Amino acid sequence: MSVEPKLYGCESMTGKLQRVLVRAPHAKDLGGWQACAWRAEPDPAGIAREHEAFCSILEQAGAEVVLAESVAEGNPDVIYVFDPALVSGEGAILLNPGKECRRAEPAALEQDLERAGVPVDGRLTGADSAEGGDFCRLDERTLLAGRGYRTNSDGIWALERMLSGVEMLVFDLPHWRGPVEVMHLLSLLSPLPPDLVVAYPPLLPTRLAQLLEERDIEIVPVTDEEFETMGANVLALAPRVALAVDGNPETRRRLERAGVEVEIYEGAELSKGDGGPTCLTQPLLRAG
Repeated sequence: MSVEPKLYGCESMTGKLQRVLVRAPHAKDLGGWQACAWRAEPDPAGIAREHEAFCSILEQAGAEVVLAESVAEGNPDVIYVFDPALVSGEGAILLNPGKECRRAEPAALEQDLERAGVPVDGRLTGADSAEGGDFCRLDERTLLAGRGYRTNSDGIWALERMLSGVEMLVFDLPHWRGPVEVMHLLSLLSPLPPDLVVAYPPLLPTRLAQLLEERDIEIVPVTDEEFETMGANVLALAPRVALAVDGNPETRRRLERAGVEVEIYEGAELSKGDGGPTCLTQPLLRAG
């Protein structure tokens, strides 16, 4: 009797990445870059080339890369597929982005998840707003949530009710530069192995910094300059194997000194919307 391969399940953010959903950028969708507050207009040829190379890195790391095919309707932010959903062993929970130009993304991503064999286990609606970048799994039973301009209390508590057996720890995010600038929890830290994170300590909520210390989780600190270029936004390909955007050499050196192997991708065009490697991927399956 053959056993059906497992298609989804992410109770960790640091286990070996086995299956991942991404969306290729299309020229017809890039015209909305100003409405979505990108830093500059992306070059269609350059962004396509960078995304193809990005996918090659994921494949070389051993992950099956699944391409989204749903219609984007002129929204360049759709390449940042991490934000519209949260995948667990029960399936996907569709979120409700706080950023107005992204409100249609969960419904579009639902089509792609279903094609990928990932059932929808729940969804946020109405005034319950939440974006994936504001949630970080510290371990199988602990989910960190950042409350800020993109994710509100109603969205956090609605999500907690849908996730059985998970403790939700909530931290207020700093005002920083206000509602126009992107400030997600994962802008501030990224988990690598269970006992190590890369983070920007000056903006960490005090209670979160204390929690990391209490759990003996080491922080690899990002400099002021490299925080501005997404040094703290790193994707774990496996324990102690990280994918980071090019242009943060000091963060890379610090990670390597901490025993982390660092892969680099070019993101001059891909990351003009302030989305790093975590934002560009929706992990579907990680090793337990």
